[in-house]
Amino acid sequence: MTGVERDAEIVVVGLGSPIMCDDAVGLRVSEAIEAMGLEGVDCCQEAVGGLDILPVIHGYRFAIIVDAIQTGDYGPGTVMLFTERDFDDVIAHAASHDVNLPTAIRIGRQMDPDIMPEEVRFVAIEVQDIKTVTETMTPEVEESVDSASRAVLHIMEELTGSAPRRRTS
Repeated sequence: MTGVERDAEIVVVGLGSPIMCDDAVGLRVSEAIEAMGLEGVDCCQEAVGGLDILPVIHGYRFAIIVDAIQTGDYGPGTVMLFTERDFDDVIAHAASHDVNLPTAIRIGRQMDPDIMPEEVRFVAIEVQDIKTVTETMTPEVEESVDSASRAVLHIMEELTGSAPRRRTS
């Protein structure tokens, strides 16, 4: 690999705002994974979107992005798993400002394929309220943090072929 080198193989990126009710769920899931102290796994909590995600995931073999989603099609707290291919129909061929995450990842693969993750996966949690300014999530979304964390662990095992292990000190 050229360019960015990382010690860990996997990055779990929780996206959201800690003060916008359910929008914090991605951050909370990333924090829960971080608290497990897993070997070969870095976790970060970010309030970025579009092309700003690229430096966060550069240099990792795999990236798992956890974020709130509001489709209105599922009950709050529903955990959904996506691959990059699931977003092929939402990738825009537009200017680099204000691009969605799948478009940013596609641009990253075109610009710097050697430092992009082999695979990027997404864990999305259906949310109810992302407009109220509060550090408290709705009960259904709060309860989904554990199942979303288990989904992240499942993806890690699927990507690497083995269950993640805790760091030994």
